[in-house]
Amino acid sequence: MRIAIPRETEAGEPRVAGTPDTVKRLKGLGADVVVEPGAGLAAGITDADFEAAGASLAADAVSGADVVLKVRRPSTAELKAYKAGAVVLATMDPYGNEAALVAMAKAGVSAFAMELMPRITRAQVMDVLSSQANLAGYRAVIDASSEFGRALPMMMTAAGTVPAAKVFVMGAGVAGLQAIATARRLGAVVTATDVRPAAKEQVESLGAKFIAVMDDEFKQAETAAGYAKPMSAEYQAKQAALVAEHIAKQDIVITTALIPGRAAPRLVTAAMVASMKPGSVLLDLAVERGGNVEGAQPGEIVTTANGVKIVGHANVPGRLAATSSSLYAKNLFAFLEIMIDKATKSVVVPWEDELVKATLLTRDGAVVHPSFAEAAAALPADASAASEAPAKPKAAPKKSTKA
Repeated sequence: MRIAIPRETEAGEPRVAGTPDTVKRLKGLGADVVVEPGAGLAAGITDADFEAAGASLAADAVSGADVVLKVRRPSTAELKAYKAGAVVLATMDPYGNEAALVAMAKAGVSAFAMELMPRITRAQVMDVLSSQANLAGYRAVIDASSEFGRALPMMMTAAGTVPAAKVFVMGAGVAGLQAIATARRLGAVVTATDVRPAAKEQVESLGAKFIAVMDDEFKQAETAAGYAKPMSAEYQAKQAALVAEHIAKQDIVITTALIPGRAAPRLVTAAMVASMKPGSVLLDLAVERGGNVEGAQPGEIVTTANGVKIVGHANVPGRLAATSSSLYAKNLFAFLEIMIDKATKSVVVPWEDELVKATLLTRDGAVVHPSFAEAAAALPADASAASEAPAKPKAAPKKSTKA
């Protein structure tokens, strides 16, 4: 049983899908673990660290591997080195990328999307969305406070009193709740909003004040799976008016709203941004999906004409690469463990397991997930060949000034 941990090829991705800890665990299950040289360097893990844990190093780590563990979906170029029948675990970003799914199907791999893991008790330890969002919420507050350039807690000194900063968190999912907790720990006055009724109690339990139009539609605004439902235009207008009045008084606004498979909802308009004080900061955690904040740009810090900074860092969990890799690798190990027969020390996928069925994208040369199979089948025959351009080095996040 050969398990490969390759180096990530996507520009700007510093995380790695394995750590010395998970390598030791995989070795304990009878696996030969092969790591591509340099795979962990950006996450603070040296090749020597992997070797000390029992892994071997090979430039062609994925060649002949029964299992490939990755952070990002393998590119078409990478797939050429994968053997048919290999199990591939990664965050696959399948929505709107059916051509890439077809490419994986043609390569003959069994591809599993970790972000499709059901949010049930049994799968909590495998929930990559939660593990990475927790870190994103924390880092968002650190990044925003850095750009804010002022103290967050109230300070009483002989020279006078420094007032506490006002932080408003929009979206109280995993990232939002961690942002609230972090801002509170740093001493800010925190308010938050969300369209899910259950979020009110969660927000208040962290010591923040909940801001929302709490009408009948609000009370029905959550799916059985715990995600926010799209709201009516009428509700959105009422909520926007309340939020607009509130944002004008804030020092830092952090937006976290995303619905799986959809573009990020627009929560903060240019008029709202213009109403904020010079020196205020907005940090958009949804910038890579279109953004919650009008004017947010992926990978940029935009300063508006009225002196407000809009921060759009890409891959925020990757800004804590060592910690996010550690948690992500444990998520992968927990899921892979159910696919390993401990008696024979081989990969035996339980195809009827509910977690396997929920996350399996491709198998036996076909896209099999019901959410993507139809769209994939409708693509032109050569679509997969042009699904991904070669990765180009991404410039460091830059600052720009725009009106």
